Amino acid sequence: MTRTVLVRGLLVVVVVVLLLLAAFWAFQRRLIYLPDPTPVPAAASVLPGAEDVRLRTADGLELGAWYLRPPGREPAATVLVATGNGGNRAGRAPLAAKLAQAGLAVLLLDYRGYGGNPGDPSEAGLALDVRAAHRFLTENRRIPPERLIYFGESLGSAVVTELALEHPPAGLLLRSPFADLAAVGAEIYPYLPVRLLLRDRFPVKEQAARLRVPAVVVVGGRDSIVPPSQSREVAAAAAARLVEIPGADHNDPVLLDGPELVAAVTSLVPR
Repeated sequence: MTRTVLVRGLLVVVVVVLLLLAAFWAFQRRLIYLPDPTPVPAAASVLPGAEDVRLRTADGLELGAWYLRPPGREPAATVLVATGNGGNRAGRAPLAAKLAQAGLAVLLLDYRGYGGNPGDPSEAGLALDVRAAHRFLTENRRIPPERLIYFGESLGSAVVTELALEHPPAGLLLRSPFADLAAVGAEIYPYLPVRLLLRDRFPVKEQAARLRVPAVVVVGGRDSIVPPSQSREVAAAAAARLVEIPGADHNDPVLLDGPELVAAVTSLVPR
């Protein structure tokens, strides 16, 4: 009797564990991507002088984005901003404004599923989205590659690192990059076999080691989401200059649009 109860108890535990793993497999992208799907207002109402632009992806989606030029002068370079996994482009307006003040043009990209855009985000989907942004800048606005800077914020670091291998820019800014998605996922969900279950991989460190472009990695010394050690690993792999901001956490204002961050971007402008 006791043995039967024990076996039944073990079976219940196994079934519960399997159900939890199945749920993680099925819904993992809802844990990875945290979009604000709300349509954003007109660009100029948030960023004076900015324009709403449309990006066409290779799989047929039309994405909204914002494009801003510095007032009254030709831009020294153009920054393609790939955001992190949360919110939408409206939350990056202060960054765009400060980059424009520094003499740079800026394209704020919203991925599929973000900011009123159609579709659902995935690693493959985001790769298509950033390529649509790149085509807009190089073909529609005729910006030469030697005047392009890619800016990746957290998850966006993975997106632009992969793009840089195919279309090298003048410079690459990675803010709070992780070594790969499984490595940071294991920090957040230490009780799950994340590496076995993940569909999306984003191997930033591996790809960074193959880069041959000037790069800067900006890291918060007290980042509670992406361990600073992982960002340092990416910097070492890319032979990048490391800018560490002591005491800064992942979403602190200094890492969103602070002077150290803006200075790191402008340091990549071709002379």
